[in-house]
Amino acid sequence: MAWLLPPCRTKKTAAVIDTDPQATATNWTDRRDAETPWVVASPVARIKQAIAAALSQGVELLLIDTPPHASQEAAEAARVADLVLIPVRPHLFDIETLKTVRDLLKLAGEPPSLVVINQAPVQGSAAQQTAAAIRDMGFTVAPTVLHQRAAHMHATNVGQGPTEFDPSGKAAAEVIQLYKFTRKLIDKLKKEANHGQTEPTRARA
Repeated sequence: MAWLLPPCRTKKTAAVIDTDPQATATNWTDRRDAETPWVVASPVARIKQAIAAALSQGVELLLIDTPPHASQEAAEAARVADLVLIPVRPHLFDIETLKTVRDLLKLAGEPPSLVVINQAPVQGSAAQQTAAAIRDMGFTVAPTVLHQRAAHMHATNVGQGPTEFDPSGKAAAEVIQLYKFTRKLIDKLKKEANHGQTEPTRARA
């Protein structure tokens, strides 16, 4: 949730489907003053209905928030996503979970996926070393790293994203760079697949 852009920055109607039992995204929106993006808590068994409801409301950018571990929720979300986003901290424990994630992606039909280095130390080479190790495992890594910046914590505490809390800050700049790269990648994937349909983008994070 830390990198979610508000609709005013994306110029798209955005929504989040929260399938995580911890309800982090839902709790975030409870602290939020703005009405958008919409956040809807939905069990995994109702995910297709939740997507259909979002479509009927004109949602153009749809994110599916899942538990932080391989689960039925994650597999079902991956099956319906245009792109699977896999946040990974530069920590050996996180990197080791990618073996299970690979199995989950195979189960979901090998959807396009992108690993995002998240909560990386501002100083040092941990992010670069982590990215290299993940590429060696066969994953694609986003070129933008989300560093561990105070703006992420302060923003989520008040129901905001870093682009709202501190629009000119470094955290906001990283989020915007990641969003732009992700949008271009999704557009490319959809063009290659020759969908030819005006559907909202669904990204699982």
